[in-house]
Amino acid sequence: MGSNGFEDLLPVMANKLGGEGLIKELCNGFELLMDKEKGVITLDSLRKNAAVLGLQDLKEDELVGMMNEGDLDRDGALTQMEFCVLMFRLSPELMEESWFWLEEALQHELGDNNNSNCSL
Repeated sequence: MGSNGFEDLLPVMANKLGGEGLIKELCNGFELLMDKEKGVITLDSLRKNAAVLGLQDLKEDELVGMMNEGDLDRDGALTQMEFCVLMFRLSPELMEESWFWLEEALQHELGDNNNSNCSL
């Protein structure tokens, strides 16, 4: 399976849930994988909790690779933002569609703030 298994799943989720729903699901995934005491995903918490998200078949080098690729500030852990960015980076199709989801989210947000005259 490997880390590329997300390529097929995330676009389907995005199409089904919309941008806001997808972000909510990614946040839920983060919470399932994170170290509850530290509030971040560590390599140890990823090892322990990967099966919850169906990632039990990932090998040690794949888990380490995910952590290294996602750890943008090189502190040895993934914040919620780093995790979400990593999930999008692992899904090239979603990267192409991400502008659509960003625009949808911004329009929703701007719709909630009727005082804004900004147009995308």
